[in-house]
Amino acid sequence: MDRFRKIAVSSISFLLLLLLLLIPIAGVASADKASPRTSAAAPVSKNGPVFIIPVDQEIERGLQSFLERGFQEAANYGAVLILLEIDTPGGLVDSAEQIGMMVRDSKIPTVAYIRGDAASAGSYIALNAGNIIMKPGSMIGAASLVDGRGNSVEDAKITSYWKSKMVGAAELNGRDPEIAAGMMDKNIVVNKPELGVKKAQGEIIALSSDEALKAGYADSIASTPEEAITSLGYSTDDIFRVEHTGAEKMSHFLTNPIVMTILLFIGIAGIVIEMLVPGFGVPGIIGTLAFALYFFGNYVAGFAGAETWLLFILGLVMLILELFVPSFGILGILGSVLLVAGVVRAAYSYTHALFSLGIAFAAAAVVIIAVAVTFKERGIWNRFILKDSLTKEQGFVPVLEKLSLIGASGVSITPLRPAGTASLNGERVDVVTEGSFIDTGVSISVIKVEGGRVVVKEAAK
Repeated sequence: MDRFRKIAVSSISFLLLLLLLLIPIAGVASADKASPRTSAAAPVSKNGPVFIIPVDQEIERGLQSFLERGFQEAANYGAVLILLEIDTPGGLVDSAEQIGMMVRDSKIPTVAYIRGDAASAGSYIALNAGNIIMKPGSMIGAASLVDGRGNSVEDAKITSYWKSKMVGAAELNGRDPEIAAGMMDKNIVVNKPELGVKKAQGEIIALSSDEALKAGYADSIASTPEEAITSLGYSTDDIFRVEHTGAEKMSHFLTNPIVMTILLFIGIAGIVIEMLVPGFGVPGIIGTLAFALYFFGNYVAGFAGAETWLLFILGLVMLILELFVPSFGILGILGSVLLVAGVVRAAYSYTHALFSLGIAFAAAAVVIIAVAVTFKERGIWNRFILKDSLTKEQGFVPVLEKLSLIGASGVSITPLRPAGTASLNGERVDVVTEGSFIDTGVSISVIKVEGGRVVVKEAAK
């Protein structure tokens, strides 16, 4: 009986011990199973700085410089996400390529939030981002190539190159490459009914937000950037918006083609007027300021380097020297070449710069001629023209006139052939005949006096 009791107690003790060991395991297992449900119901946000960088202008070198600054600031602050807020009509292909590479190679995750239009080169930038989220009513596509006048580019090589770029960007994040090709090549046919995309020859694909979502060209739709950030699982507690600095805003205004042309016109007219009609000061100051604004705008935008300032200053110095140093036009030609080279190299496009320079020069020439005619008495050319007349009425008498000798008689001291020396009223005088020869010792008489010229003839016998 005692033995049975001992076995029973030992068995109960063993069961109690086993139960005590199993309870924690069961509790851990329950917790492990419960955690996925908790996570699915309320996902934990990724905390850290989120940078919003606007892409809200034409795509050119200035935008590229601005984005480079924004990406660098995001890296310095340890950003966990960069959101590109896109609303652009497109722009330069080479700048879009550089921006696309920067987005693609960024170590910080990027998302393109299309607030308005991601047209032309803007669609290429969006396709390089890790995610694309669109605002209702926005658009992506219409990426056909056009020149500066808005005409379609028909060059097969350039078209093929740009199409390969668009296709590569689409494939980068698993998007249908044919749709990307159809966004820029009007000659291909795209028929993707399962994606809601159908394009006939001669058309260009442009997708609305709903169409892009169905075609896989948008990951979601969000009304605000904050909503887009939240949809990706990031916290909105620490958002930084990169803004254009005052200098960048001013640069964007100054690099407008119309403003650039006006600045060049004012600069050329002001400096040339100051050189040709000196003494005012104001035209020279205004002209110099206009050129300074031209170079400043292009420098901040990233178009111009220090060498453009140097070329311009050297050219201006040579033109000024040409006015005072005889160089047979060499200094003037070299100065003009350096000025044009500085202006053209400072601009984002040589074609646009030459076009603007031509218009500015033609307009400035008209103003310069008008000013030169109006103020002709003050022109620098007056320094090189002898305008004074050495007349007797103005008091200039280089040789004393001997009017008292008119009618006087005398004797030739030397032969007059026809000039020589004669004695008149007891005074030796240089005389001249009217062309006849008079020998020495012949009686003569004065017939006229012209300044220092005493004309004589042989006296009547």
